[in-house]
Amino acid sequence: MGVVLVMNAGSTSVKLSLVDDAGDARPIDSADQAPPGLEAVAHRVVHGGERFRAPALLDDEAMEALAGLSALAPLHNGPALELAREARRRFPDVPQVAVFDTAFHATIPEEASTYALPAAWRETGIRRYGFHGLSVQWSSERAAAMLGAPPRRLVVCHIGGGASCTAVLEGRSADTTMGFSPLEGLVMATRAGSLDPDIPLHLILRRGVPPEDVERAINNESGLAGLAGTGDMREVEAAAADGDAAAARALAVHDHRLAGAVAAMAAALGGLDALVFTGGAGEGSARLRAEAARRLAFLDVAVDAARNTSAAPDAEISAAGAPVRTLVVRAREEIVIARAARAAIATRSDTRGAQ
Repeated sequence: MGVVLVMNAGSTSVKLSLVDDAGDARPIDSADQAPPGLEAVAHRVVHGGERFRAPALLDDEAMEALAGLSALAPLHNGPALELAREARRRFPDVPQVAVFDTAFHATIPEEASTYALPAAWRETGIRRYGFHGLSVQWSSERAAAMLGAPPRRLVVCHIGGGASCTAVLEGRSADTTMGFSPLEGLVMATRAGSLDPDIPLHLILRRGVPPEDVERAINNESGLAGLAGTGDMREVEAAAADGDAAAARALAVHDHRLAGAVAAMAAALGGLDALVFTGGAGEGSARLRAEAARRLAFLDVAVDAARNTSAAPDAEISAAGAPVRTLVVRAREEIVIARAARAAIATRSDTRGAQ
């Protein structure tokens, strides 16, 4: 039975999993635990830029191209690239495949992906790319399985350390809240989300704040952490329940942005048939889901209080008779990554066989 070692490098941690060809995944603590005879090593890479819109075998040329993309997502692509280099040294005879978070969003139409900027800037590759694509793809597939048929108009809310909402129309990404980088969109654990672009300009040009300090602050010191002192949703919710005013305000700001984003995604779809919550807080916070449903009642979203409180992924939490089906789905990016790596290797084999 073939096994794929999946390396998922985040901005602050690395998750390793072994995925067999039946789709069963097992987390491991170190690559030393990988069995002999690996089928592939698959790497999650956050940003593929305009070049990588499908999984790519990591030969020397692809590695060089990836290095050129590191500036697009330095907190994510840099660690993934270093991990890929180490994996190529450790497993020299095993195919290495990069699987990109941005690839799922390649179907977003120009009206949603284009920034209203000068042509000279746009020609350098500045556009909205979108992220969390691997998670959204899995959630879309699970929603179809749980509901018995693919929902035509689906919004997926991935709420973890990073957070985004994606509009999925008939299985394809139609719009999403993250843009050129994973900074845009929702309030996140430590990232600010969407800002008036004059804010960093004001701080740099008129307040004399060094650019690197601004970059660090909007990536690592903002979001829930900037509002409540911690980026952990569980800690913020506990503090708010104990009467902490700053924590309560942080949740209100977060929930306001989330509801507005879901509504915007529904507008891109022309309506809403199903809503998915995934990611650490999306799966773990009944309060978040209930508050989102309350704010989205005008879109016919409603959850059953008991089902929501007791929900363990994968589960439906819709209120009886609610026109919009609401689901909680466990994030399983590693399954999508391993499957994509196998497909890339098979495609290469088929191409070589035809020569």
